[in-house]
Amino acid sequence: MTETLTQSWYMVGRQTRNLLREPIWIAMMLVQPMFWLLLYSQLFERIVDLPGFGTTSYVDFLAPAVVVMTAFFQGTWSGMGMIQDLDRGVIERFLATPARRTSLVLSQVIRSGITSLIQGVIILVVALPLGATNGGPLGWLVILLAGGLISAGFAGISQGLALLTRKEASMIAIANFIGLPLIFFSSMLIARSLIPDWMRTLSSFNPVEWAVISAREPVLSGTDWSDVGMYLVLLVAFTAATTAFATWAFRAYQRTL
Repeated sequence: MTETLTQSWYMVGRQTRNLLREPIWIAMMLVQPMFWLLLYSQLFERIVDLPGFGTTSYVDFLAPAVVVMTAFFQGTWSGMGMIQDLDRGVIERFLATPARRTSLVLSQVIRSGITSLIQGVIILVVALPLGATNGGPLGWLVILLAGGLISAGFAGISQGLALLTRKEASMIAIANFIGLPLIFFSSMLIARSLIPDWMRTLSSFNPVEWAVISAREPVLSGTDWSDVGMYLVLLVAFTAATTAFATWAFRAYQRTL
């Protein structure tokens, strides 16, 4: 186990160096969230006059959700890096080394979570001059943890699908297919109490909703910390399950060589 983690961190270092050579990708992933944060929060700032929001500041309500949204898309699209490594023969070269196969997958999941943490910090900092409190130091910690977990969880799915499909076009189609439905079957943009009953019921099984609730609770009055803890545990279990799926997909890929 220790050797697997050590090799995973080595691989994360490799991927981080690649990211630092092209930091534009972090900036590009932040363009859309900034539109949501800077424009959507101002356009709908009076929506908190409706009951159920738990705050008088829509930007305070929205900022944690934007962190989760960005992390979700980061994880969903992370499989594209795996496809590039497959196309360039990088994965096959690593298979010729003593590196543990699990570390090749686990490092991709960890890397996605770390990237989302960086993006989350930037989003929360930008939200401050707009009036967001972000729930204080503990709120920052919970928001970033929820973002990192949802990113890592969907990175596991994305990596597994990348290893099974091995085609960029298939990955793009799948990412678009699951992206918007999971976003809108959540309370990301509106108070949960205002969502239709049938959508609220379905959202209870949506990992994105788990991340939104756990990230938003610390910034609202009357924080329910038991809900925060429960949903964070569910996100950890979700990440473990999707990482196991990605590992299984990697073994299936190996059998085809």
